[in-house]
Amino acid sequence: MNPDCVGEYNYQIDSKNRIRLPNKLKGDERVLYFAKGTNHRLFVFFKDGYTNIINQLSENIKMGDPEASKALTMFAKSCAVLEGDSQGRMILPNNLKDYARIDKDIVICGAITHVEIWAKEVYDEYYKNEDEDFDVLFGKLGI
Repeated sequence: MNPDCVGEYNYQIDSKNRIRLPNKLKGDERVLYFAKGTNHRLFVFFKDGYTNIINQLSENIKMGDPEASKALTMFAKSCAVLEGDSQGRMILPNNLKDYARIDKDIVICGAITHVEIWAKEVYDEYYKNEDEDFDVLFGKLGI
């Protein structure tokens, strides 16, 4: 977990599909692991977080379970290892851009264990009742 991996940032993807994550979220990390996430968002993992996910999957997935095996393959094949250029920009693969319904405007959120990238329209729709739902959802955190 990274306690500094928090906040919400509005950015745009450029015409060459390049994005830049805020330094506050990525710190010194140059290589990041991008994958399809739930609800048409992208999950971005730092190396340690990605290693933790892989370890959890290897402990929990039974190769003989066809549904679990399919889910594992779907997740693994969606992953892309991206390295930033000298200006910290990364080229987002088309399959991830299309899955996340990204056109131009994006919202990048720190989620403590990872970073999330959303198309702004998808993000706004998903969180449109955030203030009304806050107490109920916060209660699910168990703190």
